[in-house]
Amino acid sequence: MKNVTTFGEWLRDRLIARGYDLGPRGGGRSRFAEHAGISPPTVGRLLRGDHAAADMRVLAAVADALDVPFVDVLTHARVLTADDVEAIRRHAPTPPTLTPEQAADGLGIVDPEPRRVFLATVAALRPLSAATERHQQQE
Repeated sequence: MKNVTTFGEWLRDRLIARGYDLGPRGGGRSRFAEHAGISPPTVGRLLRGDHAAADMRVLAAVADALDVPFVDVLTHARVLTADDVEAIRRHAPTPPTLTPEQAADGLGIVDPEPRRVFLATVAALRPLSAATERHQQQE
């Protein structure tokens, strides 16, 4: 694959890879616009690399329609740099850990039998998740 230098090229490559015909009469721009919930002229501007005027909602819609992480779109659009992404990841707060009982409460599992099944399922899965985590750390 060629070295992609602009957001427009990156987007074009993604659309073509997903089967959108971007030729003059292919209809791919309109189909993608409909899929993403944005206007065809906006798709045209993005493909030309004129994404400076695109707001975050448009870029988020592109990410959703392409089923790629939003951060990838922001990086290719040069809204964020790789260093920005790394800094965000380093400083992101760690989400609180829930106990299985707190999870059951949050999910509204209050009946004793379904709650027992839920808690037993979590307990059975814990050794699997611990083994998976150890395996990932070894790679």
